[in-house]
Amino acid sequence: MRGSAARRSRPSFDARDAFGPAASTTTRTTARAATRTTARAAVRTAVALLTTGAVLASAGCLGGSDDASHPGGPKAGKRPAAKPSILWNTRPDSIASLGDSITRGFDACSVLADCPEVSWSTGTEVNSLARRLLPAASRSTARSWNYAKTGAVMADLSGQLRSAIPHKPELVTILIGANDACRSSVDAMTPTARFRADFSAALRTLRQELPKTQVYVASVPDLKRLWSEGRKNVLGKQIWKLGICPSMLKDSDATDPASVERRRRVADRVEAYNGALKSVCDRDALCRYDGAVHDYRFSTDELSKWDWFHPSKRGQQQLAAMAYRRITTP
Repeated sequence: MRGSAARRSRPSFDARDAFGPAASTTTRTTARAATRTTARAAVRTAVALLTTGAVLASAGCLGGSDDASHPGGPKAGKRPAAKPSILWNTRPDSIASLGDSITRGFDACSVLADCPEVSWSTGTEVNSLARRLLPAASRSTARSWNYAKTGAVMADLSGQLRSAIPHKPELVTILIGANDACRSSVDAMTPTARFRADFSAALRTLRQELPKTQVYVASVPDLKRLWSEGRKNVLGKQIWKLGICPSMLKDSDATDPASVERRRRVADRVEAYNGALKSVCDRDALCRYDGAVHDYRFSTDELSKWDWFHPSKRGQQQLAAMAYRRITTP
């Protein structure tokens, strides 16, 4: 009971005490309307703030972007520019040729001698790659150079490149690798891993000095096919005994299991070399590998009449035609 009395004696405030009975109803109605108006305004303000925040976030104005190249985020409506593609020039105006005896025209003009005049790449007495690509004016002002060397192996390629680099050729042609397989025995052949490493190192040397120079890489010829075709000539087999590619051509008429296995191992190694050439070349946007040389079935007329192994003038022109097709394909 004392609690009830205390509540009755506690002073209280009622709007009716200040404005009377009539005013209290109006005041309550006005207060409720004001409350609703204030609530609606607060909602509109919150929505506006949220919308503004979303727009700013989408525009990258609030930070937190995952794009490391644009700390503030990419600009609204724009995408990063695509990298320009590298275009292959089908009409280079200068050529440097690298490689071995094939590119030197060995045994194409006379016995056991170089004949660069009939080289498939830079020769002047055959329809060479240089004659096909370079106009007469360019050929007369020495826009082609031949740094190939008879007997060269892949390990020699970097040195040949260093000789060619000062000329700044637009195109470098490479045909090398037969001598890596043509050794005194199959065990003396260049290991594929070493072959690949030497080729990769040579290509890096070129790219460091001439990043825009194009490279044409011919596949290593099919040595077993050359053995099969050349052995038809009695004189050719006698020349082979002087020491031409003994790993493949030694005992050319022998068909015993050991001889068959020896030739198979040489052929397999050539295939592995070509796989290395292609894989390394494919990683360079300005390098073109050509498997056509290995696939080509040289006829007797296209082989040297002195050793029945190296290309004759006619064979050199076939090499030039293959290279021209690959280089001039867009």
